[in-house]
Amino acid sequence: MSGEAIFWITALVLFLVVEAVTVGLASVWFAVGALAALICALVGGPVWLQAVWFVVVSVVALILTRPLVKKFVNGRTVATNADRNIGRVGLVTERIDNLAATGCVRIDGVDWTARSTVDERVIGEGAQVVIREIQGVKLIVEPKNT
Repeated sequence: MSGEAIFWITALVLFLVVEAVTVGLASVWFAVGALAALICALVGGPVWLQAVWFVVVSVVALILTRPLVKKFVNGRTVATNADRNIGRVGLVTERIDNLAATGCVRIDGVDWTARSTVDERVIGEGAQVVIREIQGVKLIVEPKNT
């Protein structure tokens, strides 16, 4: 077996190992490209042709399968309807201080971690705030009177 074939077998195994240990699809396309380059090496193709096969097959596999994979992988997101709170008014139940990483706002009896839209602005307990956006599980708010 040639040195090039051993190289492509090693690359193929490494790409498959990376794929196995990652949560999402990360390197399966390169494993397919390495397989194509391995076949080229086994039939005696020159190194430059092996590299071309690797790149071309990897790119084609990525282009053809990525949209399908994204559809199925991202299709598992669960709508929480949390965005319905944007624009609503909430009550500060714990002082909001971005620098101290503190703050809590209650909406419809549910407490949310909150941060101010302005880093230096501290919003005291009992103030009413308007929800401007949601980042993860944090509400980004500003005082109602602005």
